Amino acid sequence: MNRNLLLLAWCQGLFLTNNVTFIAINGLVGLALAPVGWMATLPVTGYVVGAALSSLPVAWLQARVGRKRAFQAGLLVAAGAAALCAWAVVQGSFALLLLATVVAGFYSANAALYRFAGPELVAPAFKEKAISLVLAGGLIGAVAGPNLASASRELLSVPFAGAYLVLVGVALLSLLAMSFIEFPPHQPPQRGAERGRPALELLRQPVFAVAVLGAALGYGVMNLLMAATPIAMQQCQHPFSSAALVLEWHVIGMFAPSFFTGHLIRRFGALPVMAVGVLLNIVCVVVALSGVDVMQFLVALFALGVGWNFLYTGGSTLLTQAYRPEEKNRAQGLMDLCVFSTMALSSFASGALITTQGWQLLNLGSLLPLSLVGAGLVWLALHQRVPKTP
Repeated sequence: MNRNLLLLAWCQGLFLTNNVTFIAINGLVGLALAPVGWMATLPVTGYVVGAALSSLPVAWLQARVGRKRAFQAGLLVAAGAAALCAWAVVQGSFALLLLATVVAGFYSANAALYRFAGPELVAPAFKEKAISLVLAGGLIGAVAGPNLASASRELLSVPFAGAYLVLVGVALLSLLAMSFIEFPPHQPPQRGAERGRPALELLRQPVFAVAVLGAALGYGVMNLLMAATPIAMQQCQHPFSSAALVLEWHVIGMFAPSFFTGHLIRRFGALPVMAVGVLLNIVCVVVALSGVDVMQFLVALFALGVGWNFLYTGGSTLLTQAYRPEEKNRAQGLMDLCVFSTMALSSFASGALITTQGWQLLNLGSLLPLSLVGAGLVWLALHQRVPKTP
């Protein structure tokens, strides 16, 4: 841990404060403003769609202007988008809220690369721990996000408008911290310089494919269940304070393990850690199907968070084995494009399923992508055991 990595982890925490607050309130605001119930989670989907659309442009921007300036641009967009969300709620405009969340996705695509920027601030031998420690900063969001949503819910006369305005301040605070981080000197791409392998060649590598599969589907399942939780708990007559508590423990589960996930990956390898992540996701489904008391929601979402951490950290670490230095931005952009595209689909499905089919079917449906991840891990483990032909 050094000053730069500590500040980057702090920025990650503020990013998760933004995300958790969005998750806690966007579905409920959508439910209040949407013309029909199944459109309730479209503001959550809009945020993820914006991130998916921004993934490759962000990778291009980072290659041209470097980490620091690209991250700062993302934070300025975050502040403007949160202000636009507040205005949309005051005006009661569902369409404007959707537009604002799509714009906010640019910030999400930018901040998703914090985890890859962490290893650039430490010696190569500590890259696994650097990724893990940056993600550990999300614990700030675990505590701040749900409590911020609860405390600022009635800050203004229009419910939740104040929460969006508070997020403007969160983005500006992160922008201040980002200005003090010293990234390695940026080298813009030179004309005629080696650009590395094309995207399709990168994707055809077994390690690359399984890294992306684990991170994307792990994130998709997590998003499917997390986005639906506030609505499911409201349907079960649980108060918003209980939903905020469940989300708090969920995000603690997502990021508390980051203090030791890097050590586990270094000792046992990425594939075994990702396999445990799949098992923990299955535990989440089993607990969720057992009942709808607050404690069952809490335990299920906590297991879901830890499972996500193992899959996402393991997949991100595995990806670093699949590209050369000159391919860094292209490879990372491709992974996040796949992650955010999967999240967009799961966000939309979440709102449609929870309002039409219910919580139990939603959980049962998540077993299919989890089975695909498990199969991919087994396939790569067997592939790596096959001796290479000289």
